[in-house]
Amino acid sequence: MYFCTVNDLSSEISFKTARSGGSGGQNVNKVETMAEALWHVASSRFFTDEEKALIQEKLKTKINKDGNLHAKSSETRSQLENKLVAQTKLQELVAKSLIKPKKRKPTKISKEAKEKRLESKKKEGIKKEMRRRPGMDL
Repeated sequence: MYFCTVNDLSSEISFKTARSGGSGGQNVNKVETMAEALWHVASSRFFTDEEKALIQEKLKTKINKDGNLHAKSSETRSQLENKLVAQTKLQELVAKSLIKPKKRKPTKISKEAKEKRLESKKKEGIKKEMRRRPGMDL
């Protein structure tokens, strides 16, 4: 499993700020506390081309047309805390996108289970056969 530490991508992450909604009184109207972390996937030095392709494929809904992966945060009233939260979210997105799922190994049905299924089918057939009128052979 891959996991990038916050220090790894922090040099490549840029931030945009805006006024966030919600509680905060006058603070909401005059201070830009919402933070959006932007990271350009293709120009990263920390990942191979294969890893970048994997990130772009799995996170294509969160990557804009300029190639920037983005994560927003407006959870707190502090711009600095929101930047840290947004950066952490971005890091987690990247880390999760690099995890490759294990391939499924198909299992065989056991002999006992096959026999049990066939036996129950035979019983059902006999039960239905007994419902027929005598002399109504097909």
